[in-house]
Amino acid sequence: MSTRSYAILGTGAIGGFYGAKLQQLGMDVHFLLHSDYEQVCRQGLLIESPMGSFTLSAVKAYHHPEQIPACDVVIVALKTTKNYLLPQLLPPVLKDDGVVVILQNGLGIEPQVAEIVNSKRVIGGLCFICSNKVGKGHIRHLDYGMITMGEYQDDYQPGGITPRMQQIAEDFNNAGIPVELSENLLLARWKKLVWNIPYNGLSVVLNAKTDELMNAPDSRILVEEIMQEVVRGAKGNHCKISQQFVQKMLNHTEKMKPYLTSMKLDYNEKRPLEIEAIIGNPLRMATEKGIDLPHIAMLYRQLKFLDYQNLNFH
Repeated sequence: MSTRSYAILGTGAIGGFYGAKLQQLGMDVHFLLHSDYEQVCRQGLLIESPMGSFTLSAVKAYHHPEQIPACDVVIVALKTTKNYLLPQLLPPVLKDDGVVVILQNGLGIEPQVAEIVNSKRVIGGLCFICSNKVGKGHIRHLDYGMITMGEYQDDYQPGGITPRMQQIAEDFNNAGIPVELSENLLLARWKKLVWNIPYNGLSVVLNAKTDELMNAPDSRILVEEIMQEVVRGAKGNHCKISQQFVQKMLNHTEKMKPYLTSMKLDYNEKRPLEIEAIIGNPLRMATEKGIDLPHIAMLYRQLKFLDYQNLNFH
């Protein structure tokens, strides 16, 4: 059994699920909680999952980062809209030789974290999972669960497969979470955007679940056109994504249970949308290379408008 300790920053649909699976295995896991703190202290953490539902009755729950013992691995699973808190949250919970694993959507997050903890201590992770927080301390996992991990190097240079990545992946694998290791984190992040940009963005703009986007001919065309723009943006940043991969994302989504994306759930709950990390940052990276992505540029402006209206005019 691994002796690594884990801190979970953001005990929601992602952090709560993966952290609970690690603790279920017997790992030493510490959870930072905000609005759920008292509920989880009293009732524990409930995970509903087709892989097997369970309750963690004894949770090492904390309300403030200073209360958490310094850990070997800190998993950042906050919404990217809360990343302004990381300079306060990360230093107290990370051991001097510890590593930060970022399980967040989007692009351009690792450089921000590297400024806080230095670039040699950052691993990026991409979660291919359908999971929602449905109540305080209550997470409903619907489907999938795989994580892709890659080492972050300055300017997203390929970092290869390192021993520490393999060790962390082994912990997740033992907890029933498949992990794929990537030598090129930037490529892995662009590949995730092939799904994230069209489905997250259009789910809000068109007020639709994934199955509705796939079933209507015109929205499906729009999904595919946006995917092709992501492929073009990636190519301009020296990341080649095959057409087979695009088709695989379409096939996966066709078979997926009808799903409200995380951005649509945030919109419905009148929470700030993760527009910059998921759409703004990749759009800017492409524009800087002289690549025009008109569908994504329009999606970005539409989402900025809807987010502004949603947050300012209840």
